[in-house]
Amino acid sequence: MIDIHCHILPSVDDGAKHMTESLEMARAAEKEGITAIVATPHHNNGQYMNTKLDIMEKVKELNGRIQKEGIDITILPGQECRISGEMLDQLDREELLTMNDKDKYIFVELPSSQVPLYTEQIIYDIQLKGITPIIVHPERNAELIENPEKLYQLVKNGACTQVTAASVVGKFGKKIKKFAIDMIEANLTHFVASDAHNLKNRSFQMSEAYKIIEKECGSDATYLLMENAELLVEGSMIIKEIPERIKKKKLFGLIG
Repeated sequence: MIDIHCHILPSVDDGAKHMTESLEMARAAEKEGITAIVATPHHNNGQYMNTKLDIMEKVKELNGRIQKEGIDITILPGQECRISGEMLDQLDREELLTMNDKDKYIFVELPSSQVPLYTEQIIYDIQLKGITPIIVHPERNAELIENPEKLYQLVKNGACTQVTAASVVGKFGKKIKKFAIDMIEANLTHFVASDAHNLKNRSFQMSEAYKIIEKECGSDATYLLMENAELLVEGSMIIKEIPERIKKKKLFGLIG
């Protein structure tokens, strides 16, 4: 099992506070059956700046400590970049880090409350560079919950998405859990990842999430999501099914 979204790097954002906590997270991930973790610190979100070179150095350092401790986990480089009108320039300046530095996929984080007006254009422009944008945790975006058609259009136009394991498990509430499951059933998401920040209140929960997905959506959906994580870190083409619309009455259980 591969976790493609995790804040395991020490002292860089609101994830692991120090190396000891990073190692504790790695041990917990190993117990859960995770073999590789893409470290994705926040970047350009108004609070944290973690550029490509800085992340690569921190990943190398953490891998060295993990090997020394005998933990059977590999840390790979990534970045959770907040969407902005500057993303293309930042890519050109090599400040942004694609997933596992393969120049194939990149994380794009939306604000939690809304979808900026320029989102479609940025998603399009990134693809023109031969990179597939992956919108992280869209199931927790207030505007997308209220307007699933907007999510459908983004995916239809080439964006991938990643839902959080804790959302599937129900840690963010029933509405977000329902939206996450509906996204999986409608082929509107392509990855499940932990977005783990610590072991207290933002842990991995990957195994539990996959069990729920298998029960709710079937083994084919589970296999696709797990396989896509492997394909992503290889820089290979992921599996995509044709996206479908989520109807609001299905999402909220309304009549008529």
